[in-house]
Amino acid sequence: MGICASSEHLGQQGQDADESIVYVMDEEGGGGASSPRKVASLFSQKGKKGPNQDAVILCQGFGMEDGVFCGVFDGHGRCGHLVSKLVRDYLPFMVLSHRNALLLADAEANADDPVFSDASPSSSADSSGNSSPHPSQMLEEWTEACTNAFKAMDNELKLQANMDCAFSGTTAVCAIKQGKDLIIANLGDSRAVLATMSGACYLKAVQLTTDQKPGLPEEAERIKRCEGRVFALREEPGVMRVWLPGENLPGLAMARALGDSRLKHHGVISTPQVTGHRISEADLFIILATDGVWDVLSNEEVVSIVCATPRKQHASKAVAEAAVQRWKTKYPSSRVDDCSAVCLFLHDAAARKI
Repeated sequence: MGICASSEHLGQQGQDADESIVYVMDEEGGGGASSPRKVASLFSQKGKKGPNQDAVILCQGFGMEDGVFCGVFDGHGRCGHLVSKLVRDYLPFMVLSHRNALLLADAEANADDPVFSDASPSSSADSSGNSSPHPSQMLEEWTEACTNAFKAMDNELKLQANMDCAFSGTTAVCAIKQGKDLIIANLGDSRAVLATMSGACYLKAVQLTTDQKPGLPEEAERIKRCEGRVFALREEPGVMRVWLPGENLPGLAMARALGDSRLKHHGVISTPQVTGHRISEADLFIILATDGVWDVLSNEEVVSIVCATPRKQHASKAVAEAAVQRWKTKYPSSRVDDCSAVCLFLHDAAARKI
């Protein structure tokens, strides 16, 4: 089970709101009876800096009948708006393709192993008796699939004749839901936050990703080891940026990205950080959003905004609009950034409450 995707197919599905938003249903009917708006809320708000460089996507029937892939991509540079949309259109397919290749290789290896058994401790059975991988094995497989897919996507960007990716690229934060398992793949400074009920029965915001900024010690060390430079401009002392060895270019404000080919020799990498989370009854939803949101709103504020939204399908719009208003008051002399978000509801009951 999985999406049958091409850029044309994805583009046709993206007319629901605007060209920055895409919904994909499995062409074989995957995703069950749930409409996109029952599963998730997507919204992208163009800022005041030029074309909207953000892109968001929801894929249903991803990897399994009720599987979901959602992603947020924040482009940067002259061709950033093109890069983010190309990555949005192809990365989900590439992740699933690499995942399926791993499963096929494992199946062929197991078929040749005379001691292989379905009762292996690396798998477990659900209530229907179907065999499924152990959560740790599943995370390992998806980590490899995501890592390989991100690398392949980065290589694909270099081959685009009509797209100069020397100093253009995109972030990517993706959530993959497979039954009760949640896999988060993050590259750059977009962010994923989980809303869950604590033991004391109050709503808690749990950050699932790390903003991969050049100022982080491990990121800065890698960049400097590759002769890249990391420093902040005098007028922006709090914003560390990546620069080429002998040129004051480009001043990238993140340590990992897809694209930015000139910086790939100087420590900026396309390897995502992949983590797993076992969904519990206390978990309500996750929010994926670009830094246009997180630069002005805290994790707790975003979670509260979603919960306070009367209709769940408007949750991401409420977040983006709140971020735009905060930009105007917090940074009145600055141009408002693009603000985009995806809210993925983890239980039907949780979605009805919001």
